Amino acid sequence: MLNYQAPLKDMHFILNEVFETEKVWHENTTLSDTLDYATAADILEECARFASNELFPLNRSGDETGLKFQQGAVGTPAGFKEAYELWAKNGWSGFTGDPTYGGMGMPKTLAMFVEEMLFAANTSFALYPELTGGAIHLISTHAGETLKADYLPKLHAGTWSATMCLTESHCGSDLGLLTTSAVPQQDGTYKISGEKIFISGGEHDLSENIIHLVLARLPDAPEDVKGISLFLVPKFLINKDQECGEKNRVECIGVEHKMGIRAASTCVMRFEEAEGYLIGKPHQGLAVMFSMMNYERLSIAMQGLGLGDISYQTALLYAKERIQGKDLHSHSGKTRTTIIHHGDVRRMLMTMKSFNEGGRAFACYAASWFDKACYAKTSDAKRSALNRLSLLTPVVKAFITDIGFETCVLGQQVLGGHGYICEWGQEQYVRDARIAQIYEGTNGIQSLDLLMRRICADNGEEYKRFTAEISTFLSECQDEILQPLVHKLQSALTDMDTVTQHFIALPEKKRLMVINASACEYLHLFGYVAYAYMWLKMAAVARSVLTRNTTDDHSFYEAKLKTACFYHMRLLPRIKGLMESLLAEEDAVADFSEEMFMAGITA
Repeated sequence: MLNYQAPLKDMHFILNEVFETEKVWHENTTLSDTLDYATAADILEECARFASNELFPLNRSGDETGLKFQQGAVGTPAGFKEAYELWAKNGWSGFTGDPTYGGMGMPKTLAMFVEEMLFAANTSFALYPELTGGAIHLISTHAGETLKADYLPKLHAGTWSATMCLTESHCGSDLGLLTTSAVPQQDGTYKISGEKIFISGGEHDLSENIIHLVLARLPDAPEDVKGISLFLVPKFLINKDQECGEKNRVECIGVEHKMGIRAASTCVMRFEEAEGYLIGKPHQGLAVMFSMMNYERLSIAMQGLGLGDISYQTALLYAKERIQGKDLHSHSGKTRTTIIHHGDVRRMLMTMKSFNEGGRAFACYAASWFDKACYAKTSDAKRSALNRLSLLTPVVKAFITDIGFETCVLGQQVLGGHGYICEWGQEQYVRDARIAQIYEGTNGIQSLDLLMRRICADNGEEYKRFTAEISTFLSECQDEILQPLVHKLQSALTDMDTVTQHFIALPEKKRLMVINASACEYLHLFGYVAYAYMWLKMAAVARSVLTRNTTDDHSFYEAKLKTACFYHMRLLPRIKGLMESLLAEEDAVADFSEEMFMAGITA
């Protein structure tokens, strides 16, 4: 049976050869003070061992056992607590945290690959530290010095963990409807009261304390989202020694029974005049929370990618072992063969490989902009990086998780009936991948964010800078062997420009409904083009290495070239159908009445 093998060679190829991250760290950011590539390589190798040896063996048993909920307490499956203690002991919890408060100060480009390995090996486990990482980023960015000093060291140490508390039973994506209240006290604290649902890691037995970041309304709050503030609400209040003191008035009143991620606690949390502390300014809580949400969106993309990779590894092993059908290449046509020799299985495996490796490169590319936004040496460079990151984040989150789910389904299909039963794990990967398209802002909302706020709102200015970067790369790519790929990507870029200008030019009255009905398809078009750009960059590096004959591993670089060709010739053409749909002049979506939806159902 399979044991997860982290794709370290591909990670090193992307980091070191495609994006030359050490050069970027030294020339464009302040990260060179704390990091070199040798250190980065050691970090990835150590995480790979942890994921393979500690987490993957707990994945299936954790899914089958699930959680124990009794009198407000949540128990995680056997082995989870020991694995978490080892994770914390080795310093992983504060991986990207501020060294001033005990963090490691590592870049998001490395953190994305660490997260991929965790999600691939054990998605349920990964969700506990992943939420803490986002909370650390928010507190570091927006909290006052007292809160930083009180909470960051323990969060970095992993002895405390964190959550984000947004959703209520009557409001999900429409946070303007939330009713949780915050009443100011004379000592500067606030009494938080309300009920939150779908809280990942809201209660568990892995850490000593759980720090909740809660959206709530002050008594004088304006209506809608302009009246939301953000509060830090600990499970246990802390004493003067910064240790856990008395229990705060926070309680888990239930856990959700879910399709997947069954070993990850998803809780209903009740706050009854719980003591909380304001982060940021009053009524600006949603803007502050977005710093965590966007951090998490990049991380959740790695859930889709990690599960796609473990599904590929499982499908590949099965395809190499499963004897079924006749060998079409044998002269007699009677010899039975393993299914990896069948064309349709090869198509599925190559599609999975194309998506995984393209997604890994795209995730690294986006994370590099995150690092520049945090660590660039000038304010102009930081602002420029933040603009690019804002454009890319919804695509990274939605496209990688959509494609990750498709990849898991393909992996299940390779195994046939064995993919539907529990033995090989493929059905769990499908179940665990599905939620990534829903939480941290549904992929439909990500698509609206891309097209409405990131493109139409500024008349496509940042979009044009991104596509200009691709055009420059195409003009510089002179290798004769790569010209068919260059022409494919150039054609796709022209198609995407046509569609983008179509939406920008829509009259304002018509734009809202049309974009609402088209945004998901547009995001996919954008994603396919972005992956093609990544694949051409990887192919160019592979060609250079093979031409110089500077490697002993020719098969790795040859596989890159062939996979790049497969992606451009077999998968990139999907945008043709998307383009035709997006440019269609039809009003059925807007004109379809509620009664028409019921037509044929009722007598």
